[in-house]
Amino acid sequence: MMKHKFTKVGRNDPCPCGSGQKYKKCCLVKTDNAPGRVKAEYAQKYGIRLKTPADIEKIRSAGNLVIGLLDAVEEMVRPGITTEDINRLVHDHTVDRHATPAPLNYRGFPKSVCTSLNEVICHGIPGDQVLKDGDIINVDVTPILDGVYADGSKTFFVGTPGPDAEKIVRVARKSLHIGMSMVQPGNTVGDIGWAIQQYAEGEGCSVVREFVGHGVGFGFHEPPQVPHFGRKGEGIVLVPGMVFTVEPMINHGKKELIILEDKWTAVTKDGSLSAQFEQTVVVTENGLESLTPFEL
Repeated sequence: MMKHKFTKVGRNDPCPCGSGQKYKKCCLVKTDNAPGRVKAEYAQKYGIRLKTPADIEKIRSAGNLVIGLLDAVEEMVRPGITTEDINRLVHDHTVDRHATPAPLNYRGFPKSVCTSLNEVICHGIPGDQVLKDGDIINVDVTPILDGVYADGSKTFFVGTPGPDAEKIVRVARKSLHIGMSMVQPGNTVGDIGWAIQQYAEGEGCSVVREFVGHGVGFGFHEPPQVPHFGRKGEGIVLVPGMVFTVEPMINHGKKELIILEDKWTAVTKDGSLSAQFEQTVVVTENGLESLTPFEL
């Protein structure tokens, strides 16, 4: 993972785009700069492709499909179904809406959705696993609609949760909320991870290091990487037009993980529960907009 370390830019500091103006008079408020210097600066320096209003509208449409898929899964989840049942539902709903499930055949991934059960952190492969009362399951969906991607996930209770399940899902949900609260022009990528880490570890949980948020829209995974841990004020400065995911993976126990023999499924090393919530967000002139909004 590449790590960028920069000092946080204040409102009255010189703009990082090199214009010579104060940040508050330049990139902080000028979304129109994206087609010009800021767009070129971020593309050249970081490989980040800032999105235009038209791009964002298309991603928002794909995001609406994400929400529809997660709502359909939530209605379906109950003891007795299999993770393959979830895969079939997501695949069929995606195709019926003239979209493509991005996970299918992505780097060899064999299914249309990731289903991560209990101690599975992420990238669980749907199959014949039967959901049982008291389980938790994260379902991560990414459709491609009209050529653009949107990404989102939720962790669901299966039947009646136990106290550990209730806690980890609560902490993971709030971790996303807290991380998103740091998304605004002039803040940094490090601010997001710092806020999540401070909260989750304060609750006695841990933050997974190996998997991070990422740019999304024109591709499945784009720059920047968005760690869910870090130091305040470090990392790339957020500017309007950046679109990326915030998707903290929170463990009830320790942060260490193991990748199973299928080379996809990541599980907690200590067997503890893991939960995740994810939304795709865009940095706006005044803060952020979620392009895959659901209540936190």
